[in-house]
Amino acid sequence: MRLFVSEGAPGSLPVLAAARRAQGRAELLISTVGPEECVVPFLTQPKIPVLQLDSGNYLFSTSAICRYFFLLSGWEQDDLTNQWLEWEVTELQPALSAALYCLVVQGKKGEDVLGPVRRALTHIDHSLSHRSCPFLAGETESLADIVLWGALYPLLQDPAYLPEELGALHSWFQTLSSQEPCQRAAETVLKQQGVLALRPYLQKQPQPSSLQGRAVSNEPEEEELATLSEEEITMAVTAWEKGLGSLPPLRPQQNPVLPVPGERNVLITSALPYVNNVPHLGNIIGCVLSADVFARYSRLRQWNTLYLCGTDEYGTATETKAMEEGLTPQEICDKYHAIHADIYRWFNISFDIFGRTTTPQQTKITQDIFQRLFARGFVLQDTMEQLRCEHCARFLADRFVEGVCPFCGYEEARGDQCDKCGKLINAIELKKPQCKVCRSCPVVKSSQHLFLDLPKLEGRLEEWLEKTLPGSDWTPNAWFIIRSWLRDGLRPRCITRDLRWGTPVPLEGFEEKVFYVWFDATIGYLSITANYTDQWERWWKNPEQVSLYQFMAKDNVPFHGLVFPCSALGAEDNYTLVKHLIATEYLNYEDGKFSKSRGVGVFGDMAQDTGIPADIWRFYLLYIRPEGQDSAFSWTDMLHKNNSELLNNLGNFINRAGMFVSKFFGGYVPEMVLTSDDQRLLAHVTLELQHYHQLLEKVRIRDALRSILTISRHGNQYIQVNEPWKRIKGSEADRQRAGTVTGLAVNIAALLSVMLQPYMPTVSATIQAQLQLPPPACSILPTSFLCTLPAGHQIGTVSPLFQKLENDQIESLRQRFGGGQLEEPLELKAKVSSKPAVAETMTTAGPQQIQVLMEEVTKQGNIVRELKAQKADKNQVAAEVAKLLDLKKQLALAEGKPLETPKGKKKK
Repeated sequence: MRLFVSEGAPGSLPVLAAARRAQGRAELLISTVGPEECVVPFLTQPKIPVLQLDSGNYLFSTSAICRYFFLLSGWEQDDLTNQWLEWEVTELQPALSAALYCLVVQGKKGEDVLGPVRRALTHIDHSLSHRSCPFLAGETESLADIVLWGALYPLLQDPAYLPEELGALHSWFQTLSSQEPCQRAAETVLKQQGVLALRPYLQKQPQPSSLQGRAVSNEPEEEELATLSEEEITMAVTAWEKGLGSLPPLRPQQNPVLPVPGERNVLITSALPYVNNVPHLGNIIGCVLSADVFARYSRLRQWNTLYLCGTDEYGTATETKAMEEGLTPQEICDKYHAIHADIYRWFNISFDIFGRTTTPQQTKITQDIFQRLFARGFVLQDTMEQLRCEHCARFLADRFVEGVCPFCGYEEARGDQCDKCGKLINAIELKKPQCKVCRSCPVVKSSQHLFLDLPKLEGRLEEWLEKTLPGSDWTPNAWFIIRSWLRDGLRPRCITRDLRWGTPVPLEGFEEKVFYVWFDATIGYLSITANYTDQWERWWKNPEQVSLYQFMAKDNVPFHGLVFPCSALGAEDNYTLVKHLIATEYLNYEDGKFSKSRGVGVFGDMAQDTGIPADIWRFYLLYIRPEGQDSAFSWTDMLHKNNSELLNNLGNFINRAGMFVSKFFGGYVPEMVLTSDDQRLLAHVTLELQHYHQLLEKVRIRDALRSILTISRHGNQYIQVNEPWKRIKGSEADRQRAGTVTGLAVNIAALLSVMLQPYMPTVSATIQAQLQLPPPACSILPTSFLCTLPAGHQIGTVSPLFQKLENDQIESLRQRFGGGQLEEPLELKAKVSSKPAVAETMTTAGPQQIQVLMEEVTKQGNIVRELKAQKADKNQVAAEVAKLLDLKKQLALAEGKPLETPKGKKKK
């Protein structure tokens, strides 16, 4: 192999740093050439760096070369690294190019240089600090670290451009810069000239567009209007003139909805939420809201659509929650199922069915699939060592045992995972384990369990994937996750648990066990449908006629893309399997994670108390939907998007269009005589509408929302240029022109009302009521822009659609949901006073209250330990310690214990 690099070419930095990975694995010759030398014979422009492989092929992408070196060393690709590399290309490089050009070519300094790249630097810093890992993808240096370090080094090697407040970024950058391969790379490329070594290279590059203030968000720049052909304009005018008459007839409504031969039958599921948790905004956008948008769009396309969801009610988590609240598991399920249903109803989620898994149908279908697998030899029996509590006379499921983490020493790790270091744990590995029920020390004993023989089913799964994936719409992260499981080789997976709350195992000797929730939870979709209609098999055993879309966050991908397909394929009963697997990344809250216990973030039952309408929440969550990479909810950004995109753009246009009809034309749509410019506008709107369809057919929900806002901007610009409020006062020709502009504008508003329906159904219905849109036009979204409000159509009363969000209102909400405002459970509001401790021990709380407070103390202690480990700012640590001490006082009071007097340090 031969690597070509050049002094002063910034791309040479990361490839030289990564080249050490190839040492000892392949013979590598490094050649330094001039930046103008054409190394790759088939490229017309010089390109550096370049890696010429022994096969004669060339790699000339910086990240591709670095990836090749890492792969040579045995490094395994991971999803997070790929996301960072995508972000580096789409977000960091454009901003960084602008900053370097300002600094090196234009000679600017300070904020002129830092401005374009500040948000990108903040994004890296936040990601590093919140993951509490030294490197971008985990505990060890990865490909992403080297690529981003190499990109940033020319700028950040000057301390003036490495903001002091970005402590995690500072530590990460210094760690990498101090490594010998990185130091050698910097010496080779920059030749002790610093960033000025890049001047000859950058002077030959085109001037980058200024990106100052651009958000780190995958948000596309506004595009220029597309060039139109005469044919496109003619087709747009023809479609416009056909009007409502070109709409297909409405599909007759069915109840129940069932597949229809010869039609497009769309079955949509969103991942079943755990019943024992109240969903937060991230849960809502990741599953039910995303699926709802697609379901509403499918209905607008007149596809035969069934959308279902429900609560996942079996398992350890439910038993644990029931124990904490002093209720039976069934009572817990009933309580929280109602909470979930109320939340989704408020968010206007249009389920055809919202069911639950604790039903006889769930037992019947799960047991049938199991028995078919067992009869065909796809179930194994084996012995597992488990913890058993002799006092409770039961084996302890993962969530019923706590102890010291064997990896990091955290003292309150669960039996399945450590909340501090995040590592998965086998319960028997815990040090000093305790039964959560009685706090006695369990013993290790053997227990017989059943395993799904995934290795035996692996061939069937791969054959199915080969047939399914071409032509389907799996998100890249979903396919990457499944591929990584297959690459590592499938292993038998235990499908039973020693629990009481679950689907019983129908096998002799296993009467005291239930199915593990990850085996039977996905079967919940089938049982929920079976409770909706006794003809459920027409949906779930009909792969030839049904197209199944499944929506979830990425942590649910293995169960939907691997476990259930293996179970269904092994059952050999012609089950409908997922065709389109749509997985989001994670939504964070401001600069951290959602936490109900710490009062951080907005949860579904809280959103309706903010005074902000459900459609505004829907709009903003869909606008920042985490597609491709994690995103973050921001109150400031929500205010900005509401006031700019909704109030000033969309709402302003629709309100003006309607008001012009009311004010200037007595509430009747005026005659329209289209000019060539009007006809071009028809074509532009039609193109954007078709782009909207293309995006939603591929389930690119966030990007399709931009098409709505783009059409609205076209409309605002059209009104602004033509000024109908002035023309209405002019000559007859001017008044006619005002009528045409007004009529065309109000028809664009009508189109937008239908395009908005999947995203903001209440606002959509309001617009349609104001414009008195004919019923067929409300229920069908055409593929071309039609005249749905012809001349003479009478509209209704027009009023504003949106309200401005004020800074003080948003700041109040930010404080309310920012943590530190823990509501003490069940009105437990004991306060420390100057009275003797004896007097304060008189009021004790119940076990439930004490348990909740113990959990709060544990979690707050965890926060303090993490901050100290990160050497966080002393004031920040002190504030969190104060919260911890206050919680401990509350706990002591609740338990009836005397408060300890703080021990001061003795003066020397």
